Amino acid sequence: MIRTGEQYRESLRDGREIWINGEQVGDVTTHPAFKPLVDIRARVYDMAHEPATQDVMSYVDPGTGKRNAVAQKPPRDLDDWHAKRAATDAVLSDIGGVVTRIGDETIGEMWSLIDGQDVLDEIDPTFSANVKRHIEQACFADPFHVSANTDPKGDRSKTPDEQDPDMLLHVVRETDRGIVVRGAKYETAAAYSNQAFTKPTIANWGNDALSDYAVGFILDMGSPGLKYICRTGFAGRAPAADYPLANRFDEVDTLVIFDDVEIPWENVLFYRHTRAATFIRATLHRYSAFAFVQRNLRLADLMIGAALWNVKQTGLERQPAVQEKLSTLACYREGINAHLTGAIATAETSPGGLLMPNQSLLYTGRILACSQLHEMMHLARELCGGQICITPDKASFEHPATKPWLDKYYSINEHWVAEDRRKLLAYARDLLNSDYAGHRLTFQLFAQSPPFAHLAAVYRNFDWDGPLDLVRYAAGLSDNVLGSLK
Repeated sequence: MIRTGEQYRESLRDGREIWINGEQVGDVTTHPAFKPLVDIRARVYDMAHEPATQDVMSYVDPGTGKRNAVAQKPPRDLDDWHAKRAATDAVLSDIGGVVTRIGDETIGEMWSLIDGQDVLDEIDPTFSANVKRHIEQACFADPFHVSANTDPKGDRSKTPDEQDPDMLLHVVRETDRGIVVRGAKYETAAAYSNQAFTKPTIANWGNDALSDYAVGFILDMGSPGLKYICRTGFAGRAPAADYPLANRFDEVDTLVIFDDVEIPWENVLFYRHTRAATFIRATLHRYSAFAFVQRNLRLADLMIGAALWNVKQTGLERQPAVQEKLSTLACYREGINAHLTGAIATAETSPGGLLMPNQSLLYTGRILACSQLHEMMHLARELCGGQICITPDKASFEHPATKPWLDKYYSINEHWVAEDRRKLLAYARDLLNSDYAGHRLTFQLFAQSPPFAHLAAVYRNFDWDGPLDLVRYAAGLSDNVLGSLK
């Protein structure tokens, strides 16, 4: 049954070892670097209980009669997808920003396993049974579920056995209770999540069909032997009035150390089976890419809003050159929207009986959203103008010695007084120009996978036969050419 925000906070107080800035964190729910995101995730839980948003965030399961989270439900029809999109939009509207890792995107990786049960059954039917059980637990227990993909990797020109084997997470031994793993993973939001789908990041295990690196499992984030070493956060570095996004929406990334962590057999999803590992990498984002790209749509809205308010306040919105730039931003935004809408309208039945977004439209939409993001950010910077990088901080706007001058030069008219203009410029700076903005740009580029993998997904899912058949007919080619396709 859906949890409350306070139940989520309590679930994080499990004694996990967390480090940031050389300091061990006593309580992740109250530490200033983590509290903003913990509070946002808690807010998501609470929205499922409040009358105004309950029906958007949750549904009543006909089998149990209990409410469950819309985000966790495996999609079986178009209504499920429309409900998921509405729930994500409701969250992003409520919190007033963009958070990528809150679980609605990463749970989709588990649904991909439903489509690979025949592969898992080749290893051991127990593993596919584990998948079914964990899907049900995700639906009904409502954990904060994240993804563990990227290893440190080390020297990628070498195989794992040619360097420190811990550079890729691997199994070191088996016990009666399960497997013991060692290595490390980079995981966003790991320090304040409940569980992670942990799997290989690359198929770098040679030709060994029984590789100890080909392992996937559900990780309980409170497991003994885990150590969380986090990057420095943006929250608290500077006043929230000057950096409103960095102080609220920084998702802390973590190097999770697996110091001989035991994974119970019931949590193992595949093990020592390279085909299963390869399948997972190829289909990992079959569902999860939708919620990820939906964030880019909201980010486009924020850029358009910040840019448009900036040109309106200075009376520039009627200039043709300004309108052209705004229209370019709008085309980017609507391009993402069209791919998301089309991917659901033409959704396909998956091998496991779920309804997956049209894969070609979804993956090409991801390319559009990610590959053009840096250009759109620069366009928005142009529209906001140079003052987003030279405006003084709020303290200067309030100090008696400097306030009169800043009031004079930052007030435009009775509608745009200095304080409102300062707030808008500070927001645009944090959205487009700050350390936080640069981090988000890089994060969006690599959060699901690097650009070459995005294009590889398009190559695997685009219908190449259609153009081939069209040109064969139009050019009058003989049937003999079909042999060249084999």
